Amino acid sequence: MSEPKIRIGITHGDFNGIGYEVILKALSDPRMCELCTPVLYGSAKVAAYYKKQIEGAENFGFNAIRTASEANPKRVNLIDCTTGDLRIEPGAMTAAAGQSSVAALRMAAADLKAGAIDAVVTAPICKENVQGESFPFTGHTEFFAAEFGGEPLMTMCSDVLKVGLVTIHIPLSEVAPSITGAAIVAKLRALQQSLVRDFSIRGPKIAVLSLNPHAGDGGLIGREEAEIIVPAVQAASREGILAFGPFAADGFFASGAYTRYDAVLAMYHDQGLAPFKALSAGGVNFTAGLPVVRTSPAHGVGFDIAGQGKADESAMREAIYTAVDICRSRRLWAEISANPLRKFKRETGADVSASDLPEEPVKD
Repeated sequence: MSEPKIRIGITHGDFNGIGYEVILKALSDPRMCELCTPVLYGSAKVAAYYKKQIEGAENFGFNAIRTASEANPKRVNLIDCTTGDLRIEPGAMTAAAGQSSVAALRMAAADLKAGAIDAVVTAPICKENVQGESFPFTGHTEFFAAEFGGEPLMTMCSDVLKVGLVTIHIPLSEVAPSITGAAIVAKLRALQQSLVRDFSIRGPKIAVLSLNPHAGDGGLIGREEAEIIVPAVQAASREGILAFGPFAADGFFASGAYTRYDAVLAMYHDQGLAPFKALSAGGVNFTAGLPVVRTSPAHGVGFDIAGQGKADESAMREAIYTAVDICRSRRLWAEISANPLRKFKRETGADVSASDLPEEPVKD
């Protein structure tokens, strides 16, 4: 019996940005509904507005539903999360757009928690207009960690490169004090587990970047490598994690050394994201280390090109594909890691239960 089609919730993000454009372009391909059941958490009014702005999307239609349980597996479904008369202003940062993006995010998270959908793909939000007492988070990663627990690991993914981060959305002045041996080992552990469970990579090799230029130059321009990063890599290696480094970031990427590893652990946001975005068109942001699946296109709200029909939907498309692939990989991992002896017995009829094995004869 074939498995049920994976249900992908998609939050509309800031509706004055490029979210709707990339969503509509990505979902306009009829083959998308063969891959998954899309459920858009957004606004029927905003969707209708942007459909008129995008060439080829004029005849694209949504199946309006009230709850995810009503989703038609052969259609692109839409749950309206908005209230009141929304004013659509492409390129403008408004409080109404921020409130709407939070409302969609919270509804999708609730459905994910209830099992009504299998994964969430988030369109970009504007961090400035979502901030407040009701949303005290600096990004999606922190929100999902608070909602679902676990140890979140911001991971950038593409066919070329996978990059995990030790620190995420903090000022550069706070990075060095936040780099600890415990934090590095925890992130290496989470990254290794994700590569195995979420991407089906056996024995993944992980490169660890240095914090300081030239990997500290033997302590001349920083002691973090010798005192923190090297011991952390050694500790991870003792756990069986194939971790190597630390490597100076500039030479590591310039020489193409990243191609010899399954993933890279960077110390801070721009150290990992700048080379990733330069090397990976259509990259995806995946929050590893959580019990749920959340991906996002690796770009921002794009206020400067909003409403102009210029946005490239490839990253949104890849974010949906990646969410589906990770869900499938997790299902497979759960199956193969669940009591293999019992599974063998069920499929072959062999009596392999330890309690059923004959006792060893007593030797004199």
